[in-house]
Amino acid sequence: MTRRCELTGKSVMTGNNVSHAKNRNRRRFLPNLNQVTLLSEILSQKVYLRVSANALRSVEHRGGLDEFLIKESSENLSQKALEIKKRVIKAKQQVATEQIQVAAE
Repeated sequence: MTRRCELTGKSVMTGNNVSHAKNRNRRRFLPNLNQVTLLSEILSQKVYLRVSANALRSVEHRGGLDEFLIKESSENLSQKALEIKKRVIKAKQQVATEQIQVAAE
């Protein structure tokens, strides 16, 4: 399992530890990843994802997992997140067509 956020694509970065004497030692900056359970309101399902703390804040800010996936670029998402995004979009379109049909009657 790679150290990569499934929602934002944030991954390991490299750099230097720099001492007071300016000695440089190579190091890795690891993303703050957490295994979380998010609720998809449209699908009425729990979704298990490995996301960074930053992505979790972004999900809350955008109004939930469904809205985050709809707005997020597909190139940042993992394969698992892309499949969820497709299902969310499809379910949202079905709900919209049902509402139009009810309004027409």
